[in-house]
Amino acid sequence: MRLVVGVTGASGSIYAARALSFLQSVAPERGIAVDVVFSKTGRLVWRHEIGTDPASYGFPIHAPGDMTAPFASGSARYDAMVVVPCSAGALSRIALGISHDLVGRAADVMLKERRPLVLVLRESPYGLIHLRNMVAVTEAGACVMPASPSFYSGAKTIEQAVDTVVARMFDQIGVENDLVRRWSGLHPEERT
Repeated sequence: MRLVVGVTGASGSIYAARALSFLQSVAPERGIAVDVVFSKTGRLVWRHEIGTDPASYGFPIHAPGDMTAPFASGSARYDAMVVVPCSAGALSRIALGISHDLVGRAADVMLKERRPLVLVLRESPYGLIHLRNMVAVTEAGACVMPASPSFYSGAKTIEQAVDTVVARMFDQIGVENDLVRRWSGLHPEERT
């Protein structure tokens, strides 16, 4: 699998950091090639929220204005893209097909090539414009996945709550993971 990870300027860099950490641990053995691109603001938010160098994960990181990156063209045949976190501004530009940076161009390529695109939206509350943009990208073939942690898995820490979102994101693009305990229903005595 060839995967693009886009990181935009919404708060929630912890989701991207967890995704990259997981991919770092499984990519070599599973044959997953990962390319990373930050929006300009995404890099600033990462620095503020995470404080580490994302190059430490060992994946190629492409400049936000590098329209010569391989995944800027459909002929490169990347398999999927996640934008994590996805800001409302990035959502808007993707919904309108505005490829003003490499994140937007790569997302546009995924949509035109009918390949999986998951936008992990980190915004609250949603305004009508956000909702309309979510409909537009969904109609175009993307999956909008709000960064809404679940708690039925027994998450006790922030990291475990983050994993519930990252696991679902990977599920959407077919990357097997065991980041969370899966829902198996309520026990019979809990159903009454």
